[in-house]
Amino acid sequence: QMQLVESGGGLVQAGGSLRLSCAASGRTFSSYAMGWFRQAPGKEREFVAAISRSGGGTYYADSVKGRFTISRDNAKNTVYLQMNTLKPEDTAVYYCAADLSGSDLASPRKYDYWGQGTQVTVSS
Repeated sequence: QMQLVESGGGLVQAGGSLRLSCAASGRTFSSYAMGWFRQAPGKEREFVAAISRSGGGTYYADSVKGRFTISRDNAKNTVYLQMNTLKPEDTAVYYCAADLSGSDLASPRKYDYWGQGTQVTVSS
């Protein structure tokens, strides 16, 4: 089993920034591609960003491209999501997830492990 623990969520005004962290334990972190997803009330979980095992490949949803940056530190077993220029529509619970296959990273069904989520609220 892999345990994933997110942190860094909170309340921020529109235009502000937050940095989410996801600490992994229990498995070899560098063997997994990592993703961030979010789920707003009444909506399905949606892909936000993903990063390859080495960190050399990053992928973003169109809605966050240019504003969010995903990164990872394999020495610290941690993946990050830097969120800038936040908008009220970014309000959601943000989840990190780990995928052993490393393919189709935008699909939540591909992921093997999930964190409990951290709330991000952007006020207008």
